[in-house]
Amino acid sequence: MERMGLTAAVPALTDLVTGPRLVVSLVGIMAVAVAASRLLGARRSLAAVVVSGLAGWLIGATLAVVLARNHEHGSAGFTRDLWLFSAFFTMSATVWIEMLAKPGSLVRTQTLLSSVPRPLKALRRRSARVGRYLQITRIAARNGLGRSIRLDDTEHEPDDSLTARVSLEVRLRRALEEAGGMFVKLGQVMSTRSDLLPPPMVVELSRLQDDVRSAPRSEIEPMLEAQLGAKVSEVFAEFSWEPIAAASIGQAYRARLRTGEAVVVKVQRPGIAESVERDLDVLQQLAQAIQARVTWAAEYGVDELVDEFSARLREELDYGVEARNALEIGTATPESSGVRIPRIHTELSTHSVLVIEFLEGISVRRVAEIDAMGVDRVDLAHKLLRLSLQQMLMDGRFHADPHPGNVFVLKEGGLGLIDFGAVGRLDPIQQSALRTMLFAVSQQDPSLLRQSVLDVATVRPGFDDDQFERALARFMAKHLGPGAMPTAAMFNDLLAVLFSSGISLPAEFSTFFRALMTLEGTLTTLSPGFAVIAETQTVAGDWGRSQLEPRSLAEFAREEVMHLAPILRRLPRQFDRLATVAARGDLRAQVSLLSNPADVRTLTKLANRSILAFFGVGVGVVSVMLIAIKGGPVFTGQTSLYEFFGYFGLFCSSILIMRVLIAIFHDRLN
Repeated sequence: MERMGLTAAVPALTDLVTGPRLVVSLVGIMAVAVAASRLLGARRSLAAVVVSGLAGWLIGATLAVVLARNHEHGSAGFTRDLWLFSAFFTMSATVWIEMLAKPGSLVRTQTLLSSVPRPLKALRRRSARVGRYLQITRIAARNGLGRSIRLDDTEHEPDDSLTARVSLEVRLRRALEEAGGMFVKLGQVMSTRSDLLPPPMVVELSRLQDDVRSAPRSEIEPMLEAQLGAKVSEVFAEFSWEPIAAASIGQAYRARLRTGEAVVVKVQRPGIAESVERDLDVLQQLAQAIQARVTWAAEYGVDELVDEFSARLREELDYGVEARNALEIGTATPESSGVRIPRIHTELSTHSVLVIEFLEGISVRRVAEIDAMGVDRVDLAHKLLRLSLQQMLMDGRFHADPHPGNVFVLKEGGLGLIDFGAVGRLDPIQQSALRTMLFAVSQQDPSLLRQSVLDVATVRPGFDDDQFERALARFMAKHLGPGAMPTAAMFNDLLAVLFSSGISLPAEFSTFFRALMTLEGTLTTLSPGFAVIAETQTVAGDWGRSQLEPRSLAEFAREEVMHLAPILRRLPRQFDRLATVAARGDLRAQVSLLSNPADVRTLTKLANRSILAFFGVGVGVVSVMLIAIKGGPVFTGQTSLYEFFGYFGLFCSSILIMRVLIAIFHDRLN
């Protein structure tokens, strides 16, 4: 009998997999896969749909063959079993793909494939990024960082003994240096985030240095002429092809316009934009991987740090941004400040070329030559500090990198400030908080300092307000006590206090503190012994006290009374009504639960999924009971009506439960 069933099944299988039936079955299974993807709410890529359809078809065909072989009627019901089993296992494969795939990866692949107009170029770019990603992960593993950030590639992971001998900070710095490119720049930016990183990490990363060779004239000249739309000799009367500065993004040259004006020409390196985008793409992939695998990465917002770095670097790629920065700061800088901002030749500047007025002067590093000019260095230091604080605390737009190489003592007297690629911006709330911070430091008021910090900070879970204020009091006793000489370095200690207390300041504050510490170094270079922080406290104190002068205080009180007048007018009636209701014994408190729409949505989602799961299980149990009933009305052939409804109920139950599973996977709870 078994041999007869197998003999009968073989022709059926032969008929199925040959001729038109093969095409029909494949098309049908793909249609089932598409329908299952939509029915279960799993919007996956075409590749995922094909994989789930083929997997379901193979499993369904295998089971159908086994049943046909063991069935006494041979191939009878083979086609029915094939389609039923294929549909069920196609849906199951869809669920397993959803569960096993990295959340969002197939969707990103689908988006990439559907939006590429030039496949070969996109494939080369993708290949370069994948190669760079593998290179970076291997560098991380070689430097003993694979286990720290839980990268999969630990093929070149060093021995634990070697890792133990070298600190994490040193290994990270070495890895960034070996990676090169934008990763060195990332480390330099990270070294300014004292509010997020521990001091040993900041110190080690601050040792990162660019090792950049200047690009040859043969590469720069064609790009420069393409941007200018003319020959270099037609635009400039003189042009020195020896770079006066070279950085990772561009390099600078001396030149003279046809009008006789001396200028500096900054030119972007050819192909740097594509290289930067490749490294940023790799960096964002690494950040997402680390964020998903390492607990501390989510706590410190690694992906947000990378987004901030990427946005800043993309700004540096556009020299138009630097031109606008220089124009804005130059417009806000009065002539009486004694500091000059170079003029931008916008008619010759593009997103890759910047033509700037050349300021004839001497770097503040060359103290002996400055003394030979007979200028008052203390007065120049006061002017630079006043202007910088004006930019930071009042204008909200300031030079973020005022190191000695960017500050010149001009031949005609005064100071010149150059290079506006790095500019900090503070909104009015942040400016007000900073002014209050500096005023609180000058008055040694830890309570006021605590409040000003909390006005703009992000507080992590477990924050203790009282402990934080005591830590601020200890900070002030250490740096501002009798006989203490405060320096800008004390802000590193302040940031360490914030870090240990579970507080994160906005990135703009890190830029501010870094600029202030850089400014201190420049001012003490210009005028050794210049008390930067003491002068800063004096200026901040003057601004703070100016808000408390009798006239200002009277105006402030009058404005506050005007705002409070309507409230004060209603208070007696409200108190009387409240007392009357309380005397009658009718005083009640009404609490509005679930008033937050987000809470309502969360509970609604939970309730819906619970109902679906419960209903799916219930339908499944009832369906099994129906299938178990013997006899009953005949539906078709040897199938009773009870069995039909039982199998149909199992099908519906499977769909309901699978939808719940896929919804859970979409929440990334796996």
